[in-house]
Amino acid sequence: MSKKNDVIMNEDIRAREVRLVGDDGTQYGVVSRDEALNKAADMGLDLVLIAPQANPPVAKIMDYGKFKYQQEKKKKEAKKKQKQIEVKEIKLSVKIAQNDINYKVKHAREFLEQGKHVKFRVFLRGREMANPEAGVEVLKSVWPMVEDIADLEKGPFHEGRYINMYVVPKKEKPGKK
Repeated sequence: MSKKNDVIMNEDIRAREVRLVGDDGTQYGVVSRDEALNKAADMGLDLVLIAPQANPPVAKIMDYGKFKYQQEKKKKEAKKKQKQIEVKEIKLSVKIAQNDINYKVKHAREFLEQGKHVKFRVFLRGREMANPEAGVEVLKSVWPMVEDIADLEKGPFHEGRYINMYVVPKKEKPGKK
């Protein structure tokens, strides 16, 4: 077998007869392997086995290099259209002052307006671990400040030494603009 993604082509085809399809889609019917190889060679193209499990196997005459190039091009194009989600992290503490919360929420609002997801984290130090509800209260005080432009994806939850909350930008209604 050729090592081009384990595709069986040209002399690697072992079947005696194949159902032959041309590069333009014309059906040649069931022909011997040698006849199919000769027809592909006359056209200057490759004979590629596209359905080896069929009876008889289906082989297509095509320019395999061009075919692979087109597939790679489609993959790259699909990757370009993919949307990358960026998560910004805002760190808070249990003993944070209200003006510090306001300042950090201002930054969070800027991130949300840019379409980024925001993760609020309250770090619990030492004895604060004994009372994680204090961290939840900090996050509950932050939520009303961003709820007009954001949706709560995941409410306050405990994760090790952190209490986290995920917030995402509000989705536009299809009718509104």
